Amino acid sequence: MDAALVFPPPCRRSAVAVSRATDSRHREPASVPDAVFDPARLAAVRRTGLLDTGPDEPFDRLARLAATLLGTPFAFVTVVDDTRSFWKSCVGIDSSDPAARQHTVEQSFCQYVIDADAELIVSDAAADERTRYNPSIELMGVAAWAGFPVRSPDGHVLGTFCAIDTVVRDWTPHDIEILHTLSHAASGEIALRDALKEANAATGRAEAATSLAQAAAGRAESALEQAALLAHTLQESLLPDRLPPIPGVQVAARYRRGAGGGEVLGDFYDVFPSTKGRWGAVVGDVSGKGPKAAKTTALARYTLRAAAVRCSTASRNLSTLNTALLEWYSDDSQYLTAVYATVRPTEIGVHVQVSCGGHDPALVRRADGRVETVGRHGLILGWQTTPRLRDQRTVLHPGDSLLLYTDGVTEARRPGDREMFGIDRLHQLLAETPADSADGLAAAVEAAVLHFSGQRTSDDTAILALYVAGGHRN
Repeated sequence: MDAALVFPPPCRRSAVAVSRATDSRHREPASVPDAVFDPARLAAVRRTGLLDTGPDEPFDRLARLAATLLGTPFAFVTVVDDTRSFWKSCVGIDSSDPAARQHTVEQSFCQYVIDADAELIVSDAAADERTRYNPSIELMGVAAWAGFPVRSPDGHVLGTFCAIDTVVRDWTPHDIEILHTLSHAASGEIALRDALKEANAATGRAEAATSLAQAAAGRAESALEQAALLAHTLQESLLPDRLPPIPGVQVAARYRRGAGGGEVLGDFYDVFPSTKGRWGAVVGDVSGKGPKAAKTTALARYTLRAAAVRCSTASRNLSTLNTALLEWYSDDSQYLTAVYATVRPTEIGVHVQVSCGGHDPALVRRADGRVETVGRHGLILGWQTTPRLRDQRTVLHPGDSLLLYTDGVTEARRPGDREMFGIDRLHQLLAETPADSADGLAAAVEAAVLHFSGQRTSDDTAILALYVAGGHRN
């Protein structure tokens, strides 16, 4: 059956809207925007493997939640190629046949989202100049439409997360925020699958390499050694291959696995472009270890990357991650802490906004050696639906540094008396270190922790340093 036929007949509209809708039958449809046919976007769509697939509970759960919260008869997660908008999830459409869950690009509202690279909020589809000639107004009874892009990890618009009403309605700010948050969760699910696919491939390569090594050496590695190797491979796949350059700012990182670990732990860091000339920098610590920690780490990284495409506010991006954690682990809680910094280079300095979700605040080392704390602890993420997250701002000038770190730094223990490295010792280290580069600062912190702990740290350690070039050594 043609999927379009399952929609109700057009709703009652104003006389003006009906007149405009009637006019649309006599107007040649506008051409599909060029952005729909972008080769890089289409390649990203194909990589998802979502086209022509059956119902999928993670996406269906998000769509059901949207329809329930918004009170709409229809909610969709779509994936759009160059010919059709495929409904990966479709609340309100009673069909599990992939062939019945799609319509043409010309009939879709998703084309406008792809073209604008932004959300589309339409209260009266027949009266709105952007949509008044869309065939689905008559064919499918669309009266009001609201949706946000669903993106690939590298930012391409794959499709939309949208809600449809059969009566004209004014979408409230609360409605729009719900769709915004759930669209990020959908993007995060896609990114998570992509990350796990890469991790599985990396693990497969590691296993193959191990097998070759075993054959060449004529012996088998111990189970513990194999586990450590695979854990290391998976952990490496969850960290960025390289750190992107930020104009006028040096960036460096250090990551060290805890001693004796045969399973993936949850420390992570990332740096990525955000919106409006800003950058996101994050360090986090996931509870637990093993595959679940790896999955949560991937979810965190790619949810934050997707959120940063649309929003530069540190606390809002952490809040989006909190929502994703609660959604995906509704039956089995999973927590993490994170410190997130939005970085915006300007002619008068580098503006930084920091928010902490249960994590140690960031530290700023000024060019003259002063050390300042930026950020308030806030609540751990994945615990409450509305965590109290605050933003704190500062400005970095030439010679200033910003340090984000996990508790593997401050909780490193000295052999013998088991004293912890501690925050006071870290402050003193920064004050006394004549840092003139991001790499130098990260290396100094790592070296001090290793020296203090006798070259053996029990917990993973992640260090992320940013340095504003142009200063002088004190």
